[in-house]
Amino acid sequence: MRPMLAPLGIDLHPLKDYADAIDVEETGETFLENARLKAVEQAVHLGRWCLAEDSGLAVDALSGEPGVYSARFAGEACDDDANNQLLLERLKGVADVKRGGGYVCQMVLADPSGEVRADSRGTCRGRITTELRGTGGFGYDPLFLIPEYHKTFGELGVAVKAALSHRARAARQLLPQLVALVRSGEWEG
Repeated sequence: MRPMLAPLGIDLHPLKDYADAIDVEETGETFLENARLKAVEQAVHLGRWCLAEDSGLAVDALSGEPGVYSARFAGEACDDDANNQLLLERLKGVADVKRGGGYVCQMVLADPSGEVRADSRGTCRGRITTELRGTGGFGYDPLFLIPEYHKTFGELGVAVKAALSHRARAARQLLPQLVALVRSGEWEG
């Protein structure tokens, strides 16, 4: 997002730059609820504008699972390998045509008072493969096939993924709202 925001005079900093940043518990039932919790609580705590996101994988054959539990699908102390193996197990025997799903990203911008000033949602549809393919990316990327490219996110280069991803799409959707805040003089970042 930094290259998108720099022309607006917005300098984006990761939370690791703030020693007093808090760890906001993701207790929401939707990506929007979690992104909102993180943006609002962090903005109020830091007294700064805060952009937060929540994202994950929603698989059609699993009624939207793993969803907001994507990072901890296989349990609280799990890793990408465990999550991927559980996903493969849960989809065992499911026909290719029924292995559709999508990455979802919800972004929320809150001002220092905790008021939500902008939000966006981006999705990227694909299909879950029957085996890991590629070593790029993270999370479910080696299982997430982009049909138009016949490759998983784990096989695609960073530039292609950056253009197609759910996060990129959410960021592009958010950009006009940020431009409006800057032009109106409301942005005090």
